[in-house]
Amino acid sequence: MENLNNIPREKFQFADTRDISHDKKFETKPVGYFKDAWLRFCKNKASVVAAVIIIIIVLYALIVPLCGLPEFMDAYYARMSPRNLALRNIGIATGGSTNEYNERSLILNYSLGAAAEDAEGEGVTWEEGLSGYYQPVIAVKSSAKSGNNLVYTAEVDTYLAVGFIYHSITQQEYADIISWQEETGKQVLYPLIAENEYNIDKSNANYWYKMITRATPVNIVDGREVQISYEDLQSGEAMLEDNYMRDENGSPVYYTYTGGGTVETAMYRVRVLYYNYYVYQNGFEPQYLFGTDSQGYDLALRMARGIQLSLLVALCVSAINLVLGAVYGAIEGYYGGAIDLIMERISDILSGVPFIVVATLFQIHLAAQLGAIPSLLFAFVMTGWISTAARTRTQFYRFKNSEYVLAARTLGARDRRIIWKHIFPNSLGTIITSSVLIIPGVIFDESMLSFLGIVNLGGSEMTSLGTLLSDASSIWTRYPHLMIFPALVISLLMICFNLFGNGLRDAFNPSLRGVEE
Repeated sequence: MENLNNIPREKFQFADTRDISHDKKFETKPVGYFKDAWLRFCKNKASVVAAVIIIIIVLYALIVPLCGLPEFMDAYYARMSPRNLALRNIGIATGGSTNEYNERSLILNYSLGAAAEDAEGEGVTWEEGLSGYYQPVIAVKSSAKSGNNLVYTAEVDTYLAVGFIYHSITQQEYADIISWQEETGKQVLYPLIAENEYNIDKSNANYWYKMITRATPVNIVDGREVQISYEDLQSGEAMLEDNYMRDENGSPVYYTYTGGGTVETAMYRVRVLYYNYYVYQNGFEPQYLFGTDSQGYDLALRMARGIQLSLLVALCVSAINLVLGAVYGAIEGYYGGAIDLIMERISDILSGVPFIVVATLFQIHLAAQLGAIPSLLFAFVMTGWISTAARTRTQFYRFKNSEYVLAARTLGARDRRIIWKHIFPNSLGTIITSSVLIIPGVIFDESMLSFLGIVNLGGSEMTSLGTLLSDASSIWTRYPHLMIFPALVISLLMICFNLFGNGLRDAFNPSLRGVEE
């Protein structure tokens, strides 16, 4: 009362009794439990951002397989850098890889562009090769002395650097390629290389010019072998001299007969520019937004498949553990006593079994009969429900002696009704939160098992993010994109699901209901 007496009189204002009506009611809109949880979740900015990122990743996994990306494996384009025809004009996703080359290797890469411009075997200048569409060397960035040799740092389009390959085709396919060349103006078939002393590797279709030991290019001048340097070619003082197979009239030979007796069965050995042969076979130029994996599959598509598999396994495990853990924990917490004691000892025994041992044993003894994924699910479910059961048990001990539970029991409600209609709904928030937090753990464990090779989830139709990381583990320093993209997705999934779960935990916490943050 002393404090009230100290309040100045001018702070008070008399109400106008004419404005007061006893018929008026103070109206409020009731806010339900889930709506209140949603409002509080939306105030947690980190959780909202995490949820948005999760949605984006899920949409990526669902939409990318529907975009018509190549689902086949191409061994010639394995471990390729990201390449996109629309973005390469602005210097992004060029398919380029920066490496160090000695003089002979740099000449070989430059020569592929020149050879692609010379389908008739008539010769081509160095400048024409440099400006050609199929020139793999994007830029020479620097050069440095290494002993007595020069070492060049150059960026090379890895797709065009594949160059030429030898291939066996039927006579009919040879005719089809000729027709396709005439229709499109793209050259696939190129002259064969002579198998003489100037062909240092008869299995390599890229050695089209005369060479001697250590792949040194030479020209034959007055019966003498004159070595050609990179500077000679750049200055225009010399041209590479082809080493093509030619007939009696001096015309280049494009195929050799290797067997078969009819038009359909006759086999030809040909030399093709693989880039255009890819276009001939598939109807589009090779472009992979995230590059290709270690086997030659589209990495963007493989990552989408891996995300699908990881999320599918994680959601299945989370749902199964939710059901098993909720039932097990509800029985423990509600009945207590000897039942709780026995069930807790069972949980303790199972929780003491190392998960990696269980997963390994299941893969050894069950994978052959049931498959890798069912065996993996069994391993996760065997002990994964224990944490959910413990949380549920704690919640039931908390609520089972509440007044509303005692009132329901007094009115004759059965145990089953009390458990599932009265206690369980109040524990739902905590249980759901624990189930969501299981997901990142499952994704991490599945990736770890795949990375270690304990679980084999790689195949033409299926893969996992852990398998992609495992394939890249020994070559990631040279092909960093194989490690960066899958690792980034796993990291985002782990972080975002944890933030999302924390947001759900706070949103469903009954003690925070109605509290303004």
